Amino acid sequence: MNIFQSVIYPPPSLFLNVMTAVCLIALANSGISEVRGIHFAYSKFWNWKEAASSKSSAGAVAVSGRTGMLISYTPALVAAVASFFLPGVLAAPRGMLVCAALGLHFLKRDLEVLFIHKFSGNMMIDIAIPISFTYFTNTVLIIVSQYFSMGMSDPKINLTYAGIVLFLVGITGNFYHHYLLSKLREKGDKTYKIPTGGLFNLVICPHYLFEIIDLFGIALISQTFHPFCFAFGCMFYLMARSVATRNWYMSKFENFPTGVKALIPYIF
Repeated sequence: MNIFQSVIYPPPSLFLNVMTAVCLIALANSGISEVRGIHFAYSKFWNWKEAASSKSSAGAVAVSGRTGMLISYTPALVAAVASFFLPGVLAAPRGMLVCAALGLHFLKRDLEVLFIHKFSGNMMIDIAIPISFTYFTNTVLIIVSQYFSMGMSDPKINLTYAGIVLFLVGITGNFYHHYLLSKLREKGDKTYKIPTGGLFNLVICPHYLFEIIDLFGIALISQTFHPFCFAFGCMFYLMARSVATRNWYMSKFENFPTGVKALIPYIF
């Protein structure tokens, strides 16, 4: 308990504690669903045409994959930008760094959607909205946790600089491997290929690995309870998603290299 108190600000309220628990449980449950084969309906695990046909009688709306992902990420970006207008944020170095990291995280995602990613299908709006709500809610909770911590005594162990390093490594590695994925397809090509280059020669989801590093970087910068729980929850989900991704590639490609792990080189 003393070590815990040395690195994390005390949770500021019961409400934030409850919301943190809810978010962590929801992300962990999503990871369990991935392991059980119940995938979040987007990307290579999903036939959007069949889904759209089956839901058409219920009035479900399909949007382009690019539009769907912009809906998923943009509200969280808006929340991160709006956080700079909270009183005292710009005067608090840690608070400013957290808000800047969140803003860069989601700005990168939107820019990748606009200029890097290639989409092979549409996305149902009733999938985009829950994803958007998850990102937006957790971004707001991280900001609120940080805002209420500004009047507290700082933790004895300062992890800010370590967090900055992790965040920069994570966001750079994630972008690089998304760029490699985008180069797998020529314009108009909608077929899947086994990715290569970078850490793809060792793991099938290095972009997930760097995403996790990015999120833990934000948690270390913040040193509040919610971003740590959000990072762990995302880690559980992305671990499960990476296993499902590896299984998918192995089922689709007979020449898939068995030595390529799911997420962590040589280990997992």
